[in-house]
Amino acid sequence: MAIDVDKNWQLLINGEWVDPAAGTYEIIDPATTKVVGNAPEASVEQANDTAAAAKEAFLPWKNLSREDRCEYIGRLGEEIAKRSGDWVDTVQAETGATIGTTENLQVGGPAVDRFRYYANPIDLDENLRPIPTAKGPLGPAGMMSAHVKRQPVGVVAAITPYNFPVTNVAGKLAPALAAGCTTIIKPAPQDPLGIFLLGEAVDAAGLPPGVVNIVNGAGPEVPSALVDSNDVDMISFTGSSPVGAKIMENGGKTMKRLLMELGGKGAAIVTDDADIGATAQAIATVWGFHSGQICTAPTRVICHRSVYDQLVETLKTFAGFMKVGDPTERDTIIGPVITEIHRDRVEAFIQSGKDAGATVVCGGDRPELDGYYVAPTLLADCTPDMHVVREEAFAPVIVIMPYDDDEEAVHLANDSDYGLYSYVFSGDTMRAFAIGQQIESGNVGLNVIQPHMEAPFGGFKMSGVGRDRGKYGIEAYSELQSINWIG
Repeated sequence: MAIDVDKNWQLLINGEWVDPAAGTYEIIDPATTKVVGNAPEASVEQANDTAAAAKEAFLPWKNLSREDRCEYIGRLGEEIAKRSGDWVDTVQAETGATIGTTENLQVGGPAVDRFRYYANPIDLDENLRPIPTAKGPLGPAGMMSAHVKRQPVGVVAAITPYNFPVTNVAGKLAPALAAGCTTIIKPAPQDPLGIFLLGEAVDAAGLPPGVVNIVNGAGPEVPSALVDSNDVDMISFTGSSPVGAKIMENGGKTMKRLLMELGGKGAAIVTDDADIGATAQAIATVWGFHSGQICTAPTRVICHRSVYDQLVETLKTFAGFMKVGDPTERDTIIGPVITEIHRDRVEAFIQSGKDAGATVVCGGDRPELDGYYVAPTLLADCTPDMHVVREEAFAPVIVIMPYDDDEEAVHLANDSDYGLYSYVFSGDTMRAFAIGQQIESGNVGLNVIQPHMEAPFGGFKMSGVGRDRGKYGIEAYSELQSINWIG
């Protein structure tokens, strides 16, 4: 469907589409630098009204049966499936993702899968075994029984990132609704239009007013209002660690429950017996994927010295096959990064590596293209103290360091403020498993980049708080309640 640049985008508040009180701002296609739409900007008052509406809708939604809530979730998933093909042009243009990534991962696909998964009721409640209790000052003797129940947290404000806006919202919205929570979606300011299209699917699915709301803003005022609101019980945030720390600080004033997926600097340990061709292919798959704007990328390669030069040369070869260019062309591998500001930050990041003594094996220069492009860049001869080794670029930039034994490899992997997703590549699965258990990371892949979509997902250290996906998503958006009695 062609993009309607002049479309009047509105906020979804309490089941109604309303005009933004704070005006609009331009959304820019990072590949062409052209305007693709004007996003609505909510006022702080509208943010507070949204929180109040979600609070009012909470008890009726909570009190629906689990099966009835799941029926709504299933309908929403099918509405997204029916409409997602029409969203491709808009979402592709605002995110800058390649057309293949947009069709397969930005709209439809994983987003629909998440709703279909949570459309099946998940019961995590349990009865504890009765235990004999003697007579005492607190009551009579008898068999003490307990029922442990999952109760919904309440109103959830989902503050989402720019890299996979629709898919990330689906990963928060579906389990929150299944747990019995009502929701407020605050999309990333760079590319919120796909989320308003998702709001149209919410309308079509017939969800009760106030159960799903969407507000937006280019600055910090709207999300800050949600974090401060007494009507909001939980913040589910995906984004940078500094912003996550600020949310934790401010949300503590009202004891907000938190689920935060934050930054990453994924370690990839490559042992001396690894299949270097397969390892390089796995790393390269994520190196160029969505221009490296993915928090689980193995961007910090820790390679055994005996195969170090071989891996460097093999990665360099793979980089030569990654076409950088127009993301609407089917053979493009790497499109633009999201904004000019981000591109400039990445270029400064690479320059800091050069200044610190890293060798630029490939990339490092700005491609001669319109838009905000970064070529796939490999920095060798890196040391653990370098800024490029310690911080996340969120771009197609990989650093590589040598090591001499497995103990040193684990030390280098753990010498990081982050711990979201790390990897071990080895010809010996048991060796890889032994190394993986020593890595301080919420997730570890052994000779594989693909994650298990029902395994708990989240990070250690500065990479976040809490876990989601699968049944762990229901746990994330619920509180434990124990009901006790003597019988």
